[in-house]
Formats: sequence, structure tokens, C-alpha cells
Amino acid sequence: MEKKNILFIFGTRPEVIKLAPVILELKKYPQNYNVIICNTEQQKELSNQTLSYFGLKADINLNCMRPNQSLAEVQSRIITSLENEVFSKNKIDATIVQGDTMTVLCGALTSFYRKIPVFHVEAGLRSYDIFEPFPEEVMRQMTSRVADLNFAPTEKNKIALIKENIDENKIFITGNTVIDALFCLSDETMLDAQKFYTDKNIKIDDKLILITVHRRENHGERINRILEAIEYLVKKYSDHTFVIPVHPNPNVHDKIYNVLEKYSNVYLLKPLDYPNLVYLMKHAKLILTDSGGIQEEAPSFGCPTLVMRYETERQEGVDAGVSVLVGADYEKIVNISCEILDKSYEQTRLKAQNPYGIGNSAKIIENIIKKRMF
Repeated sequence: MEKKNILFIFGTRPEVIKLAPVILELKKYPQNYNVIICNTEQQKELSNQTLSYFGLKADINLNCMRPNQSLAEVQSRIITSLENEVFSKNKIDATIVQGDTMTVLCGALTSFYRKIPVFHVEAGLRSYDIFEPFPEEVMRQMTSRVADLNFAPTEKNKIALIKENIDENKIFITGNTVIDALFCLSDETMLDAQKFYTDKNIKIDDKLILITVHRRENHGERINRILEAIEYLVKKYSDHTFVIPVHPNPNVHDKIYNVLEKYSNVYLLKPLDYPNLVYLMKHAKLILTDSGGIQEEAPSFGCPTLVMRYETERQEGVDAGVSVLVGADYEKIVNISCEILDKSYEQTRLKAQNPYGIGNSAKIIENIIKKRMF
């Protein structure tokens, strides 16, 4: 039985988190797989930092990002780099990508052009609005068209793919690997995370609110409304601690600092290492976010989550009552937040099971790949 060369392509922190369990699972079988890890470095520092947490290191780094480049420029640079630095220099038997970023689409397209099978982790998420989220909705739809195996986290995701005439034999329900990643956290790692906040004199107790906002569609006027709502909450709940990891994009970073830096109960941090972010989710009384990954992770900790988006491809959480869509609507953000924050921490805890998985997705995926390739 010939060993297969499996190429993992990623570029952002969420991709690393969700692919790391699959990489680690395939590495358990060196007789079957030669794993090649490629980082386009779409988020250079964040992706490499998170890789190291899982004890992994990229075999190939492409350093594709440049200041102020357009989406078209990013796409062209990633595809060209993948072709010249990866595919032309290595024999690849299959390419694995995850999610909906520019790296995912470029990895899938470059593989397709060479008629190399594409395996798509977290396939079938849909908002059906090509501008919400932008440009991710189009990227994941296009990736589905060329994927040989679609690993759908939920039944809803599978149904979405079938409706798009994706061959049902290419679709497998696996749960979401982000839940696997949560189970990789050791007690020692969480103690290190606790020390991280102690050293910064940030009080982590039952009055913690975690906020993340970064998505492109929330730039401009929307972030102004979001920040207006957050400022109201910061002033009303002065005995609560608000922690905001701030995205470096100036469209986000500068506005957040201008509005919130002056408040003593607000802590504006640089983007957090994965374990430190999980530590906050684990202890938060409330989460406000426009992140996809946090929508999936927060239910594991029973934390109510307000999703600051108008559409979500993670409707399962809304249906299960573990998250609420509030968009950039000032009234909704304020009113629903107040309903939660007026209660005690214990009263806010959600009892519903996480609809996105139980932590065995990587094993399921490896089993499917093995049957497909051998």
C-alpha cells in the first residue's frame, strides 16, 4: 500500500484550529500518510502562533500578504504562490482545506486545475446572501463545486449541499472539528491562560463579557452602531468587565480605541492566542461576536451568544437557542444584553447540547479519507 501525500493548506487562525485535529489524526498513521503543511500566512502571526500551540509547524510558508492589497490581488498572489512553490515542487495525492477564506478557494482551485482531489472540512455552511458574509459566502459555494469529499458538520449543511446538486456520495456528516480542538486543551494550558490574565490585572469572574468584532461587512457605519451599543452597556454595567481582543485592521482597531479606551472596566487586548480566548469563553457571562468559530465553541460552555450579523450560516445554534442574531441593531444589542446581564451568572447558563459536535470529528474524517484513498 503506497503512502499518500496529503497537503493541508490554510492561512488564518480559525483554519489552523479546525484543521489541527485532522492533521494530528492523520499523523497517527505515518504508514498511510505523508502530511505536508502549507501556510499561506493570510494571518501570519496568528496562524503560526496557533500552530505552535498544537505542537505543529508549517513545512511551507508562503508569506502572501501585502499592505492594503485588494481581494483580487490577494487571490492572484496566493494562487501563483501555491502553483510555483507548492504544487510544482511536490507530488500531491489530495488537498485538504477548511472553511471559507481566500486561502480555501485558492487551494481548491489550484488543486482542481491539476486534477488533484480536494477534501473540504466544514462544507455546506450557507447564508444564501453573497454579501453576508462577504466575500466568504461565495468562496465556500465555489469550493463545494470542485470538492471530492465534503465534510459537513451537520445535517442542515448536508441538505444545503444536496440542494445545490452536490453528489450525495461526496457528502459526509462529521460534526465540527472545532469541538475536537477544545478537547485538546490540557489543564496546564488553562492554568497558563489564567496566569495570562492575572499578570494583566484583568479580573475574570462571573461578570465577564467577551466581545469580538472584525468582519468586513461590519466595517463603516455598522461598527459605529455596534460601538454605540457597547458603550451604553459599559457605562450601565460598570461592575462588569468587558474584554475585547481588537483586530489589527485600522477600520476596526482605531474606532474601537477611540470609543472605548477611556473606560476602566474595558480591556482592549491584542488578538489572543487560542487557549487564552477559550479561557474567556469558558468564563464569560455573555459573548457578543461576529465570529463564526465562537458561535460554534460557546455552546460547549453554556454561554449565551449574541451574533452581530444579519445572516448566519450557523443557524443550528440559533435554532437550539444558544445564540441570537442581533446584527448591528443598537436596540437589539442593548435590550437582549440587558436581559442577560441583569441576571446572575448561574441563571444565564444554557443547558442545550452543542449542536456542532461532541469532539470525535477528526477520527470520522480520517476514516472516510482512508476508505477513499486505499
